[in-house]
Amino acid sequence: MHIPDGFINLPTSLGAATVAAGGVGASLRQVGRTLRDRAIPLAGLAAAFVFVLQMLNFPVAAGTSGHVLGGVLAAVLLGPWIAVVVVTVVMVIQALVFADGGVSALGLNVVNMALVTVLVGWLVFRGISLLLPRTGTSIVIATMVASWASVVAASVAFVMEYALGGGGQVSVATVFRAMVGVHAFIGIGEGLIAGLVVSAVLAARPDLVYGAAIVGVKGAQRARVGRATIASFVLAGVTAAVLLLVVVAPHAASSPDGLERVATDQGIAGTAVDSATAGSPFADYGISGIENQPLGTILAGLAGIVITFLIGGLVMRWSSRRPSREEVRS
Repeated sequence: MHIPDGFINLPTSLGAATVAAGGVGASLRQVGRTLRDRAIPLAGLAAAFVFVLQMLNFPVAAGTSGHVLGGVLAAVLLGPWIAVVVVTVVMVIQALVFADGGVSALGLNVVNMALVTVLVGWLVFRGISLLLPRTGTSIVIATMVASWASVVAASVAFVMEYALGGGGQVSVATVFRAMVGVHAFIGIGEGLIAGLVVSAVLAARPDLVYGAAIVGVKGAQRARVGRATIASFVLAGVTAAVLLLVVVAPHAASSPDGLERVATDQGIAGTAVDSATAGSPFADYGISGIENQPLGTILAGLAGIVITFLIGGLVMRWSSRRPSREEVRS
């Protein structure tokens, strides 16, 4: 669902960038108040894992694919504030390094895929979890439904942005029907994948699932976790991400994703312009000079895992080191 440059006019894009900056800034302040040093590697892992999942397009219908957005998954595992920052880090790296999503549209993409997915998804997750028994199964069910809702909400957010500053001549009602229709199906895939990941983490380390601890699932109460335990979990997570990349990414669906399909079918695609980073050596998740596309995808993905893990961890560490207002005043 990455919006390229040209789909939405500059004033609307700048407005979205302002909203994105405010939302991410507020999230960073909350992270700085609550984040513990030993959770920083988990945030880096989440960024790397979401990056890989977004590379794995899955078929939805004839000629259309989808990919995980990851906002709800990150929120259930780490909390909504960290999730906003994690997905934002992924969006920024994708735009600047991999030419995925426009540079001028970066604010739009952060609003849709970081702020909207986390806000809507977390509210749905909390609402459903309050209605269900406090069990791991309930957490998985709530995650799946919230993930579906977050994808649909992100598609509605795009329609609103198109209504404000879309470059196409297609009616807003037509774009709404097409976007929500296809993303309702993509959301099913998002829900299944997020549910599987959360289920696996609950089985291995329920105490590391933020959503389960908040709800009060037995065995998920957060105790003091040692550095060795965190290191082992992060190593296992990175290994899983690499395996997904090597085994699945070269065979991911090559069909256009939901937004690309709608844009093509509705005649909006012609308004897109090349990203300012289209000349990046990692553009389109390949490596310049490597003709073997699967190999290029794997190598670019490995670079992405390293970059997102490091940048995600560094941003979290910087946020946790920032003095609070009370400390500055004193």
